[in-house]
Amino acid sequence: MEARELLARLRLRDPRLLLSERDTVRLAPAAAEWLERGLTPSAVVAALTRSLPTVPIHSPAALLAHRLRDLLPPRLADAQAPPPAGPDRTVHPLRTCDGCDLAFRSPTPGLCLNCAPPPTATTAA
Repeated sequence: MEARELLARLRLRDPRLLLSERDTVRLAPAAAEWLERGLTPSAVVAALTRSLPTVPIHSPAALLAHRLRDLLPPRLADAQAPPPAGPDRTVHPLRTCDGCDLAFRSPTPGLCLNCAPPPTATTAA
C-alpha cells in the first residue's frame, strides 16, 4: 500500500506524473522493492523525479517503469547488521588551560594547543 501511495503522490511533485489506478497497481511491486532495499520514500521519490525531461511526458507510467527497473539500487549484503563502529566519539569535559585560561576539551587538565610546546620532531639520519 505504501508503494502505491508513493506512486500516486508523484503527481504532487510534477503534474506530468499523473498515473492511473491501474498504473499504480502495476508499478507498485517495483516501487516496493526499492523500499525493501532500505530506501526511504523520499529517496525513492527523489530518484524517480530527478532530471525529468523538459518536454511533455507522453507516458508517465512507461517513464517510471523504466526508472524503477534501471535505477534500482543494489541490495545491501546484510541490511540488518549494524554499521561498523566508527572512531571513538567520546566528548571530553571542558578544561581551562593552565597557561591562558582558554577553555578546551581534553581527557586531562593541562595546556591548550596554543600554550603547549610544539612536539619535538625526530630527525632520521
